[in-house]
Amino acid sequence: MKCDEATKALPLFLYGELAFEEEERLELHLDECSLCRDRLAREKTLHRAADAVELVPSSEALANSRQQLRGAIAHAGPVRVTFWTHLREMLSLRFHPAPAVLQPIGALALVALGFFGARTIPLNIGSGSRINSAGMVDNPVTSRVRYVEPVAAGKVQIVVDETRQRVLSGKLEDQSIQRLLLAAAKDPSDPGLRVESVDLLKGRSESTEVRRALLYALEHDANAGVRLKALDGLKGFAEDPDTRKALTQVLLTDKNPGVRTQVIDLLIQHKNDNMVGVLQELMRKEDNGYIRMRCQRALSDMNASVETF
Repeated sequence: MKCDEATKALPLFLYGELAFEEEERLELHLDECSLCRDRLAREKTLHRAADAVELVPSSEALANSRQQLRGAIAHAGPVRVTFWTHLREMLSLRFHPAPAVLQPIGALALVALGFFGARTIPLNIGSGSRINSAGMVDNPVTSRVRYVEPVAAGKVQIVVDETRQRVLSGKLEDQSIQRLLLAAAKDPSDPGLRVESVDLLKGRSESTEVRRALLYALEHDANAGVRLKALDGLKGFAEDPDTRKALTQVLLTDKNPGVRTQVIDLLIQHKNDNMVGVLQELMRKEDNGYIRMRCQRALSDMNASVETF
């Protein structure tokens, strides 16, 4: 792999979106290239900086916006609204364009709302989900304007949806932190979040709940990077019946050769007679040369035939 290829692959690598073979090539290149290692470090720093960004308007900007809004309302003058006008407005569904003088303010509001909306974490945290008073920080409320309309006496009515983000911190052994990580490990919309969550959980695989989540990720996650992280956390449990059953299923069905390679290396370290049929079945359908060689060697060590009868 050349440096320009590695540079393009770094964002995908950080989000766990590279294929196994491409990830292997990139890691080999990073081992040999200090320049690309520096680029990776800068990418990680940029990601952390972006995560820490908080857009807060200055007091001067807020004062100017309020002054312009007051001026626009005063310029509009009083509006006489009759009973029939009220009735017509109640029975009508309308979209009202903003006055021209308010358009710059609306544009700034949309930019701010778009920024916050893109960074809103899709996680439902109730008011009782508290780690501790020192480890929880309330962020500003994220607002999204749903509907605007002028009303009587030059006033404006605005319907706003509000969402509050919270930052929680704590140790991996804290039950509240683990519950959030377990939920994030199954988030269907963000493979990067699943990779990071499973990577953190894999060091806690002595927990039955965590091990169950790793097994689920290994068997069901569509992202090969997530499955490899889960497999790494299960290496110490290859003799556990549930884990061994899942590893056997993955070996026969997973479409990623990197995942199958690591699974067979793990299973062969703990041979038993029940593996003979699995290895024979794998020899019948496997097209990866390395995996076939490992199967053949394991069957030979167990004095078993390569063919099924």
